[in-house]
Amino acid sequence: MQVYPVKTKVVEVCEDLVDPILASLKSQKLRLEDGDILAVTSKIVSYSEGRLAKLSDVKPSEKAKRLAEKYSLKPEFAELILKESDRIYGGVEKAVLTLKSGVLTANAGIDNKNALGDCAILWPNDPQQSAKDLRERIRRITGKCVAVLIVDSGLIPLRIGTVGLALAVAGFKPIKDNRGEKDLFGRTIAITRQAVADDIACAAHLLMGESTERTPVVLIRGAPVDYDDGVYGSLDMMMPQKECIFMSVLL
Repeated sequence: MQVYPVKTKVVEVCEDLVDPILASLKSQKLRLEDGDILAVTSKIVSYSEGRLAKLSDVKPSEKAKRLAEKYSLKPEFAELILKESDRIYGGVEKAVLTLKSGVLTANAGIDNKNALGDCAILWPNDPQQSAKDLRERIRRITGKCVAVLIVDSGLIPLRIGTVGLALAVAGFKPIKDNRGEKDLFGRTIAITRQAVADDIACAAHLLMGESTERTPVVLIRGAPVDYDDGVYGSLDMMMPQKECIFMSVLL
């Protein structure tokens, strides 16, 4: 598998993504091939869709003020967390554990890192549709059948630091089911499934970085995935909460 970082200019709010992505690939002498995967950070998707909230325009509720005081957040930021999350479980200083669109994540995916002014960046409104649209437009313009992966930062319990998290996939199956297969010693595999999309998101995330890298796109070639024309969102990669080893202690 080959992984190429793609540096771009700073994407403007509500700017179409396809042109800067293709221009950056060309300037770096990278040509798309059928079967490539374009991993795109959720932040530039949010920028292109105008999914930014100006904190000075947010009026915090009393509930938000209590949440902010408890976890050392700005009340306006806490109000956005309340609006964007499906459920809140608790938290630590500066971070609230939330459920958002089937994903257990910090602060409902909201981030003010690399955001303009006093803005906060929200997740794309529909990452699944965003991935589908981006894939189809690239195919129309280039004639190449590529897959698209929208990536955000995620957390693993009790591990320091962020890893890659797949928010949406268009063009390959995000999960490989190993149940029923045999291991090296002939034992039947009972529960193992491989989070292929998250694995690839981690490879992309390593090159995207978390600060001033300006690498919101990663080109991945030769990935060991099962290609299809499906479009998958976070709910397609979510297991029932009662079967999750982490969530079962929160229910």
